[in-house]
This record gives sequence, C-alpha cells and structure tokens, in this order.
Amino acid sequence: MKLKKQLLAIGLIVLLSFSPLGTSLASANTNGTMMQYFEWYLPNDGQHWNRLNNDAAHLQDLGVTAVWIPPAYKGTSQNDVGYGAYDLYDLGEFNQKGTTRTKYGTKAQLKQAISSLHNRGIQVYGDVVMNHKGGADYTQMVSAVEVDRYNRNQEVTGEYQIQAWTGFNFPGRNNTYSPFKWQWYHFDGTDWDQSRSLNRIYKFRGTGKAWDWEVASEYGNYDYLMYADVDFDHPDVQQEMKNWGTWYANELGLDGFRLDAVKHIKHSYLQDWVTAVRQNTGKEMFTVAEYWQNDLGAIQNYLTKTGYTHSAFDVPLHYNFQQASNSSGSYDMRNLLNGTLMAANPTKAVTIVENHDSQPGQALESTVQSWFKPLAYAFILTRQEGYPALFYGDYYGTKGTTSYEIPALGSKLDPLLQARKSYAYGSQHDYLNHWDIIGWTREGVSSRQKSGLATLITDGPGGNKWMYVGKQNAGETWKDMTGNRSDQVVINQDGWGNFYVNGGSVSVYVQQ
Repeated sequence: MKLKKQLLAIGLIVLLSFSPLGTSLASANTNGTMMQYFEWYLPNDGQHWNRLNNDAAHLQDLGVTAVWIPPAYKGTSQNDVGYGAYDLYDLGEFNQKGTTRTKYGTKAQLKQAISSLHNRGIQVYGDVVMNHKGGADYTQMVSAVEVDRYNRNQEVTGEYQIQAWTGFNFPGRNNTYSPFKWQWYHFDGTDWDQSRSLNRIYKFRGTGKAWDWEVASEYGNYDYLMYADVDFDHPDVQQEMKNWGTWYANELGLDGFRLDAVKHIKHSYLQDWVTAVRQNTGKEMFTVAEYWQNDLGAIQNYLTKTGYTHSAFDVPLHYNFQQASNSSGSYDMRNLLNGTLMAANPTKAVTIVENHDSQPGQALESTVQSWFKPLAYAFILTRQEGYPALFYGDYYGTKGTTSYEIPALGSKLDPLLQARKSYAYGSQHDYLNHWDIIGWTREGVSSRQKSGLATLITDGPGGNKWMYVGKQNAGETWKDMTGNRSDQVVINQDGWGNFYVNGGSVSVYVQQ
C-alpha cells in the first residue's frame, strides 16, 4: 500500500508538471479557454443547469475547454447566488432553507449538464466557498469581544456573551454524506448579536481562539469577511473540509476548483487542502484562487505561501483594462502589462476582463466599459501568456436593472474566441511600443494548418504597424477575421506585413 501511494504521488507530480493550462492530456495541442458560466443577476428560475446542458455543443464550437460553474450548494435562500453558503453537501437534493433546488436547479440537472460538457471534452471547475457559513439553524451563546472594524487586531470592548448564529445541524439532509455538525467553536467570529440586534465585528473567546494567520493584512487582519467565519486552526474543521472537497470532486466528477475569498483564509491551509484533494482523488484538479486585490506583490506572496500549488486570477490586469476603458483614449497602452501576473508569472495567471464581483451593481464594481472589452479580450485570448477566462455576462449580457446591465457582446467576441482556438499558436513577437496602438504576432505551428495571427488594438485613432509573422508565411494573404477592416495584407518575402486597425478598435489578421 505504501509503494502504491508513492507511485500515485510520483504520477501526480508528473501530471502537474506536463499537463498544459486548462486542457486535458488528450487535447494537449489545443489552447485552453475557461468560461465563467454565470453572472450575479441570473434569474431565480432553476433553469441554469439546463441552459448549461443545452449550451455544451456551442461552447465546444467556441473553443471553450473548461467551464467554471457557480457555487452549486444550498445557500441561505433559494435566491442565493451561492456565496452565502449554508450546506456544502446539499447540491439541490434536500428540502432545506425552504427549497430543494438551488437558484440554478437540482443536483440531477447539474450532473446531466456536467455529463454533456464532459462528452464534449469540456472540463468543469467547481466554485469552493469555505471561508464562512450563513443561514445557521440555531443560535448559541458565545463569549466574544468587539474589534475595531478598520483594525481587527484592536479589541474595543471587554468580553461578554452574545447570541450568535453558529449552530448548523442540517436537519433536511439528516447526516447524508457527512454527520459533521458545526458549533460555535468551529468559527472565529461573526458580525451579528441576535440578543441585542447589534451589528459589530465580534471575535470569539475560547481556548486557542484568535483570527487565523496568514491572511491579508488589510484592516490589520482580514480573516473576517462575513457571516460565521470558519476557524481553519481547528483540527476538526481542517479534516472535514478536506473530506468535503474530496466528496465534492468525486460526486460531480469535477476537474478543478475556483477558490473563493482566499485572502481571508489561512494560506498554508489552502495549500494543504488542494494537495489533499489531489491525492485523495488522484486527479490534477486545476485550481485557481480569487485573491481580489490590485496588488501584484500581495498575489505573488499568496502564490509563494501556497507553494505555487495553484494559480490566481490576474486582478491587476483587470484594473488596467478598467483604467484604459475609462481614460477617453488617453491611456498609455504600453502600460497594459505593468504590474500584472500575466507579465510576472504567466504560467500561474488566469486572465480576466470582468467577473460577477466587478460587474455593475456589485460591491467590487470596477466594470470595464463595453467599447474596450473586445480589445481586452483580444489581449487575453490571442497572446501566449496566461489562461484566459471568458465571463458569461460579457458574452450573453447581464440582467439586473437597466443601469446594471452589460450588453451581450457574443458576436464581437466570437471571432476572438475562434482566433484563440484555431490560430493563436507559435512564437510571439511583441510591438507594445506605442501609447495608442500596440500589437503582437504569432508565427503559427506546422501541426495546425494556417495557424498564426497578427493582432492590433488601439484606444486612440486608427493606424498601422509593420509586424513580423515569420518567413515561413511569406507570400500569404492575411485578412482581419473580426470584419472591422477589409484590408488584404500580403506577407513580404522577409515575413513582414503592414497591418491596420480602426480607431478605438481591434483587428486580428489571419491567413485567408
């Protein structure tokens, strides 16, 4: 048995070393593209898993190789997007919180959608919300102190008893899958005292109780975020969450994870958790962490403290896109890569333009204006660095009120997705040398017929650039597949072409 475990560990290391970003070994020569398949304002109609199921063939055609699904478990109510996690073992199967289905549908519908995606060669990443628990079944009296909201290390009261929502016994599930019951001592703190109807940040008192560390240093210590804050120093919690992660992966046949709110969770535990689930499942389980801070140093520190066992979203790149989109053409386009994970550590960067937190109406609203989004997507889809993520709300549009809506950009993004799927291969040459117009080329590879491309984007007036695409492409005629330009560019004998782009636009040229 010991030898078997050693061989499994060796095999896992080999798999993690050589499997390309976002692809299975069977599709090693295909560019990986992730899609975040939800936005905040999806209707509470229980049909989202069915929509995903029916969309599988279309996603395959687009070149999507992995889908990140929203939190699939029971939240505080049927309308919960999933981040008010109540019962992680209830995937729309038990009558709890006044509903059997989640906002997205039932467990059976979800499993059918995943099966359809897998049949199309598309991987599925589950959202992991384990920083906190909401919707407790009953209150408990707990000794606590109030802390300063802006410096969580500073206690501002003496110790006293509060009535905290910390008891979770999941009566509707009745011990199915796990008998674990959550009690007050499995948490570090909360923000509501039911006995006084008082909203404060409370740190629990008890043997060994303290905020977890290492977490983000914002507000002194950013362990506490919302609801009942899980104590990752508690050994029972540590084991139960590993058990759940293994169950979640196996029960749904997941291929990876998106980790929510990692800057609020003890970093060393997240490394242990990811490693344990990989070992328990025997699968690669590609994992990306949401460390939401416009600070490359903080994200790099997280990657270091978790042993580079998983990737992170390139939040600084998103903010560069936002700034460029809001600068009325005055942004220096040479700076798009500055301070980004895409530039500093491209193999660990999951690149995004928008997500459910940055979309209009959300607490972290930092929306990239729609006119700039095709440019931003060209940047993450046709370059060689990073693993790009397409946002459902950008492709299909968002709901919400009128002021919160993002228009559906699918028709503008389709050619860029096709460019990644079919053409964005081979050596890259950068022309990020002008404050308005920047470009890059890919030479293509012999194993993909007609591969190679030339991309130009600009936030200012239109113009042109001479760019090298490789002598092997000499004599070919290249055309803008976005349809924004009608030029036909003939590659000269030295492998160069003169490529044009319209003002505030994008063009992607490929062999005709």
